[in-house]
Amino acid sequence: MTLSKKLGAEFIGTFWLVLGGCGSAVLAAAFPEVGIGLLGVSLAFGLTVLTMAFAIGHISGCHLNPAVSLGLWSGGRFSSAELGPYIVAQVAGGLAGAAALYVIATGQAGFDVTAGFASNGYGEHSPGGYSLIAALVTEIVMTFMFLMIILGATDKRAPQGFAPIAIGLGLTLIHLISIPVTNTSVNPARSTGVAIFQGDWAISQLWLFWLAPIVGAILAGVVYRWFESETKA
Repeated sequence: MTLSKKLGAEFIGTFWLVLGGCGSAVLAAAFPEVGIGLLGVSLAFGLTVLTMAFAIGHISGCHLNPAVSLGLWSGGRFSSAELGPYIVAQVAGGLAGAAALYVIATGQAGFDVTAGFASNGYGEHSPGGYSLIAALVTEIVMTFMFLMIILGATDKRAPQGFAPIAIGLGLTLIHLISIPVTNTSVNPARSTGVAIFQGDWAISQLWLFWLAPIVGAILAGVVYRWFESETKA
């Protein structure tokens, strides 16, 4: 598969993740009387990854997330040469997904993008008022566990064909745990896309939603590599 096709798949997949996941939060979470709530938003994020894993997993690996690419790289599963282009494609896809969501959301009279636009935050911008430290720990731990699920489910020794289900449900669980803390990132591309349109505080707090997922992902890659070396020994 050529790199251009892989990057195109990553762009489309990340576009779908942001439009589907953040779109469920912005458009449907609190819709009068029939809102899907926290459970629905969590499931929506999981479903975006599940559906794209089956759709483009055989093309690009379906990373959809700079942290995932970095975690796979640190785990010895991904090429250094493709790392930069993948991250660029993912961020571009996230921005495109946020742009499509912005066009849809602003079609409703009185919509206020500065109210949040599914952006990630800490302190006064955390849904539950959680501190910077709580947000930092949450994002590191949740991304670490997400990569452990991905690395384990895609291991050649694991049952074949079920990885998308485990990964999609894993992301759903992560959102169920951490939406109250940070609105759940574990994905710098997802955070960047909506932050650009929200502006203001979302931009100023964006650093955490790059730093923490990257740290958690790289740690998971190192740990899973250790598991593999122990098994081979």
